[in-house]
Amino acid sequence: SVSVPRLVRSFHPSSAYGKGISPESSDPQPKSPPATEHVAEPASISTEEYHELSDAYIDKLVNKLEQLQEEREDVDCDYSAGVLNISFPPAGTYVLNKQPPNKQIWLSSPTSGPKRFDYVVSGESMHEKEGCGSGDWVYLRDGTTLSELIRKELSVDVTVDHDAPQ
Repeated sequence: SVSVPRLVRSFHPSSAYGKGISPESSDPQPKSPPATEHVAEPASISTEEYHELSDAYIDKLVNKLEQLQEEREDVDCDYSAGVLNISFPPAGTYVLNKQPPNKQIWLSSPTSGPKRFDYVVSGESMHEKEGCGSGDWVYLRDGTTLSELIRKELSVDVTVDHDAPQ
């Protein structure tokens, strides 16, 4: 009879044998969740406050777009009955409108798609003085502000001036 040598593997609980598949993974760091700092809920505002805030924002945007129209003949904006249509070649047509039942401003963008913006006040936590917070129209799913999106896609700055009297 022929004897076959037996291979015996012993168990070693030492760290030298605790490596992962690749050599650099001997002590892998746990994955940290992505930082999400955007606010999860809109400010509690009255219907009257909603109309004041949304009208002021849209009026400022319309004024900026009218200035842009003077510089570019291909840009066209029309605001009537609470609906702002912006023809912005080559991107296409943007539609921005108020949604009073939801206290939101809705934007349909040919570039980034439809989004619903809520008025959010930041900086009024329990550690900060009441009334010192600043508000902006924010897309709650990703924290993007309406001003950021308009600046990015239309190159129009409608930044909310938090120091201006309201």
